[in-house]
Amino acid sequence: MPITCVIRYEIDPYKNAEFEQYARAWGEAIPRCGGDLIGYFAPHEGSSTTAYGIYNIDSLAAYEAYRTRLAADPLGRQNYEFARREKFLLREERIFLRQVSAPHAPLVKP
Repeated sequence: MPITCVIRYEIDPYKNAEFEQYARAWGEAIPRCGGDLIGYFAPHEGSSTTAYGIYNIDSLAAYEAYRTRLAADPLGRQNYEFARREKFLLREERIFLRQVSAPHAPLVKP
C-alpha cells in the first residue's frame, strides 16, 4: 500500500517567487527519481508562510532509495543548493500518511 509524504514548509513571505521556482524544479526531479508527485502548494489566502509538497511513494524502504536517487540527481542537487543559498525555507516538516477513505464516490459537479 502506498504512503503519502506531506512536507509542510514555513517559507519567507517575501520570497514566494523563490519557493515557486523551487517547487517547479521538484516537479521535474521528484517523478524522475521515483516519487508520484501530487504537487507543491504555495500560499494563496490566509497564511503567507505555509506551503506544502505532497507525493506518494510505495513504502518507507522505497522512500529511502528515492531520497538517495534525489540527492544524486543533478537537478535535485541544484535545488537543494538553491534553497540553502537563498534561505527562503525557514522550516520543513515531513509526515507519512496512509489513505484510509478509499474507495471514494464519483465526483458530482452541481
